[in-house]
Amino acid sequence: MKKLLLTGFEPFLSFPINPTEKIVSALDGQEVGGYKITGLLLPVDYNSASTRLLEKMREEGPEAVISLGLAAGRSSITPERIAINCRDGAADNNGVALEDAPIVEGGPDGYFSTLPIRKMVNALKESGYPAEVSNTAGTYLCNNVMYAALHELAEAAKEIPAGFIHIPASHELAVAGKKAMPSWSDRDLHDAVKVLIEALG
Repeated sequence: MKKLLLTGFEPFLSFPINPTEKIVSALDGQEVGGYKITGLLLPVDYNSASTRLLEKMREEGPEAVISLGLAAGRSSITPERIAINCRDGAADNNGVALEDAPIVEGGPDGYFSTLPIRKMVNALKESGYPAEVSNTAGTYLCNNVMYAALHELAEAAKEIPAGFIHIPASHELAVAGKKAMPSWSDRDLHDAVKVLIEALG
């Protein structure tokens, strides 16, 4: 059976809950769409998030990599089209803030996702879940790990589906948060991620 590495993040910034953490934990060890899933929780830390991801990729040798991140405020699940070679924005969980910093010194300006993002969006919609392609993964940790994974695969000339997908807030986060935001139930988020994996084919 093929192996899928599925990653999520710990809580960050002003968000006390990150629903990707629960999804990754729940799906770890499960079999979905012909893939055996290995879940990996990443720290919101510029210095170690991509390092841990790449170490796990080298250790597992997965046939697919999907990284999940929270996009509080979005109402749809949004596979990302591209990652850019830039780290910029709010401080990470260790207080490190970067400005116009490359992820890989001298690396390409960007990498397109190798996930079947249009197929994923269509599969979600057919299953009754709001979804759309996003053309920006931002410049924070989500973009950071997406770029790092795709660069690693490009350097190794390894062609497998890999990329990043943002999910909306969970109801639990919306209740705990300090401002109003669109939210989905944990069950819908969990089931929608399974649809995404099944769309890998």
